Amino acid sequence: MPEVILPVLDEAAAIPGVLAALPGGYRAIVVDNGSSDGSGELAAGLGARVISEPHRGFGAACHAGLEAAEQEIVCIMDCDGSLDPGELPALVALLESGEADLALGRRRPTRGAWPLHARAANMALAALLRRRTGLALHDLGPMRAARRTELLGLGLADRAFGYPLEMVIRAGAEGWRVRELPVVYLPRAGRSKVTGTLRGTLRAIRDMTRVLAAARAR
Repeated sequence: MPEVILPVLDEAAAIPGVLAALPGGYRAIVVDNGSSDGSGELAAGLGARVISEPHRGFGAACHAGLEAAEQEIVCIMDCDGSLDPGELPALVALLESGEADLALGRRRPTRGAWPLHARAANMALAALLRRRTGLALHDLGPMRAARRTELLGLGLADRAFGYPLEMVIRAGAEGWRVRELPVVYLPRAGRSKVTGTLRGTLRAIRDMTRVLAAARAR
């Protein structure tokens, strides 16, 4: 039974739809990262396992969920309604068949789903990763699947927006097979805190730049 780690910060508008769309046999771990809109209580009322991570940061929430998970295969995805949980089994299948150690969803945006500034930043970062790691990556996707024990073994240290990037860099350094599958990317529910704002995108770039610098130092 794969577990799905859902980092949450004020996502009450999206939580019911995301939880309802989880495939049969997939269990949600909602990580409340300091919500003020009752996201955690809402998710618990809908039957999700909810844990609290008071330390603010996307990576902090994701890693808390990873440490709390009990199943070997785990998925991580945004809980803002921009991704369809129904596409998770295709990523998990890549792990189960032995085709991948880390499966990433490559976003195919629908109209209005991905601001140009965020898309441009993602393209530039993916190009840099291809040169540095040799991995055939086109998107640092917010939907991914891997084995919990192996992820913990990577020793991920970033607790901000650099967490997804650090995961890919360290996976590449360890010789993991990293594969992408196209997934639909929809307009999110509620107000965006990252890719929908220039300030959020710049903050993510700052965090990822720090991760890249640390990787070069190693």
